[in-house]
Formats: sequence, structure tokens, C-alpha cells
Amino acid sequence: MRIDLHTHSTASDGTDTPAELVRNAAAAGLDVVALTDHDGVGGHAEAIAALPAGLTLVTGAELSCRLPGPDGFSVHMLAYLFDPLEPDLARERDLVRDDRIPRARAMVAKLNELGVPVTWERVAQIAGEGAVGRPHVATAMVELGVVPSVSDAFTSEWLAGDGRAFVEKHELDPFDAIRLVKAAGGVTVLAHPFALKRGHCVSESAIAELASAGLDGIEVDHMDHDAPTRARLRGLAADLSLLTTGSSDYHGSRKTCSLGEFTTDPEIYGEITRRATGAFPVPGAGG
Repeated sequence: MRIDLHTHSTASDGTDTPAELVRNAAAAGLDVVALTDHDGVGGHAEAIAALPAGLTLVTGAELSCRLPGPDGFSVHMLAYLFDPLEPDLARERDLVRDDRIPRARAMVAKLNELGVPVTWERVAQIAGEGAVGRPHVATAMVELGVVPSVSDAFTSEWLAGDGRAFVEKHELDPFDAIRLVKAAGGVTVLAHPFALKRGHCVSESAIAELASAGLDGIEVDHMDHDAPTRARLRGLAADLSLLTTGSSDYHGSRKTCSLGEFTTDPEIYGEITRRATGAFPVPGAGG
């Protein structure tokens, strides 16, 4: 089995519609794909309706979180197979999503102050119905020739966490996220924790604290982790009895990674589905 547990569609900041994503996943030879758009579940229904025979969909989301404390920074929590109607988790997802528009507007204003003629109208057009975020702002910057690629906008010069045009947004405490996802019957995996190129690495002590709070696993095989980093994470996961996953973090044409570039062991996938009680994987019926 080939299993990819981290992808994005136009319901957040990917470029494939949910229907296109599942069709492309099947064409890439995947057996299982998880749709984990940022802080929302708006793409699930379309993905399920279009799900090809032979492909199983894992419903999920990537939750925006911030480690507590004066030196806290943003981290992402993958949540799988939770009840999307559970009210407490749904309320927090809505708070995060609702804050994305004023945050993106503020980043556009900062870029304008820096001499970059990005407009909110164009950023909103790029985002469409998706949850607007930094990749949409970055895409507008690419169109203007300010940076050569979306990834080049995520630097201290522009949109990285310490960047000149960065703006904070409402984010969950990751300990609260674990609690809320568990209460909704879901499973939690910390996304790309050692992705230094994103600005920060989650410390081993913080991961240990999250494990004590009920974290199920960590994403190990990821484009932002080199081979030594993956080996270090596997050792840490073994010490903390955490599951280890592999995923593409696919965003369509917005990133260079391809579907199935990294995959999850079938035994790990089986354990994730065993632990989940809020929802169940959806087998394709040839939609």
C-alpha cells in the first residue's frame, strides 16, 4: 500500500480542487490519501463525491497552533478522522479561519509599506473559496516578480515568522488542540517538527511534553527533513512511543513536492485508524 497522509486542496492553499486532488492521487498510484487542509474541512464532501474506486480517503485538517510561552512559535498539528461536527473543535477551527482575512490584509498593508504593490483584491482572487494564507500572498508576489517562487517569499526579508511583512494570527495552544481532537475522536500527529528552513524547530523537550499530553505521532518522512533529521526523529519517536508518518505535504503547483513523494507505513496507518473513533476512512466508489 502507498499511503500519503498530508495534502492540501483549493479549500485552503493548494492549487488542485478536492476532486482533482483525489483523481491525481489515484493517478499517482496511491492507495490512501489524507486531505488535511488548513483549519477546515470544507473540501471533504467534494473529495468524497469524486473519490475513484481503489482509493481510500482519510479526512483530516492541519491545525494552526502556537507553542505557549514568551518564545513560543507556530507549529502545525495534523488531525485525522475526527468528528467534524464536534462543537468545541469546530468553534476553534472557525476562530482560526476567521482571523485569516484580517491577517492577510495586514500583510498586504505591510508589503505596500515596503514598496511591494500587492493588492488585497488580487490575493483574495488567488485564494478563491480557500482559507487565505501566506502562500496566496506569496503567489501574488511571484506574479509581480518580487520573488522567483513561493518558497522564496518565506524568508526573513518577507513572510517568514521573523519577516518584515509577517503578521500573527489566532492559533490554538497545541496542548488544547490535542485535547480537542481527542474529544472529537481523532488522532494527532505533529507536522514537520524539525523543518528548520521554516524558521524554527520544535525542541525534543516540547515534543516529549506533547507526547505526555496525548500526542499520537510525529511526521518524520517529509521534504523539509533530510536523512540525518529523519533518523533523529525516528529515535525520538521510539523513545516516546510515538507513531511515525510520511507524507508529501502536497500543494499542487504551489510547491515542488509530488503526491506520494513520502509515504506512511501500512502498519502505522492501521494503528491510526484503530485509534480513531470520530470518523472512518472512506473507500472510493468510482466517483
